[in-house]
Amino acid sequence: MSITHLVTHSGGFHADELLSSVVLSQLFPDATLVRSRDAQWTTPGAGKLIYDVGRAYNAESGIFDHHQRPNPLRPDGQPYSSFGLIWAHFGRAYLQALAVPAADIDALHQAIDDSFVLPIDLLDNGALEPSGAGPLAGLLLPTLLETLKPVFDDRGPSRDDEAFQQALPVARAFLEAAVRTKAAKCRAEGVVQQAIVAAGTARVLELPMGMPFRAAIERAGADHLLFVVHPRDGDWALNTIRKGGDTFESRADLPAAWAGLTDAALEQACGVQGAKFCHNARFIAVAATREAVLAMAEKAVAEAMV
Repeated sequence: MSITHLVTHSGGFHADELLSSVVLSQLFPDATLVRSRDAQWTTPGAGKLIYDVGRAYNAESGIFDHHQRPNPLRPDGQPYSSFGLIWAHFGRAYLQALAVPAADIDALHQAIDDSFVLPIDLLDNGALEPSGAGPLAGLLLPTLLETLKPVFDDRGPSRDDEAFQQALPVARAFLEAAVRTKAAKCRAEGVVQQAIVAAGTARVLELPMGMPFRAAIERAGADHLLFVVHPRDGDWALNTIRKGGDTFESRADLPAAWAGLTDAALEQACGVQGAKFCHNARFIAVAATREAVLAMAEKAVAEAMV
């Protein structure tokens, strides 16, 4: 079926139909986006994809709402928003349209669903309280997207539609950034796995460039690794390895005597010529050469193993 119209509700908007529109407009760029609550638009028909309106969910008929009872639920019982429904049915095609390698699409589709789509679904359905984010609640993506709606005294017959169109590229930028980030992690994993094999039982992992490494190290079960080194813009970086994605605690910190030092002071403290910088929080240090950074890493390992 040729899709000629993408239909969602008029009036104020939320993150779920905005992000659904991002996915669908990527897949059906020639379709006209219609914002309406008129039954002639919100009733399934030829050429229409209807979402976040219409009080029904029937993929074969092209309607993807979640406000009706019973509402559509994920296999684990958590509620869908329109974005979750659109992602479930069109997310893989969207990733393919963004040139994600075929071998990575299923894993990336699930990763985006877990980390990006599901939180939108839960917030939209009131199953997750924004207040749980504490002082960051006002910086949650759904909240930020809703700030793009017209304020109460900025009214006019077309203001909601104008604001929706202005918000679309913002929502698109965030979704595409999430895809790029997750896709990069997929690409990096193979590189990290090869480096782990090459490192053997060594405590220091050397990578050819800066890249995401913690998740790949965890999946490989490389619990013996303490530090990572890689070239960085003309110098070399020495990084700690965080214990998990939800903590800043490292498997081992860099030596306390290095904290906050630079250049000659750091060289004196660590005894390595070419040492340039150590962050005060002791999670990264920088050296001028590979030889220098490996020497610093060796000293860091020795102190961590005491």
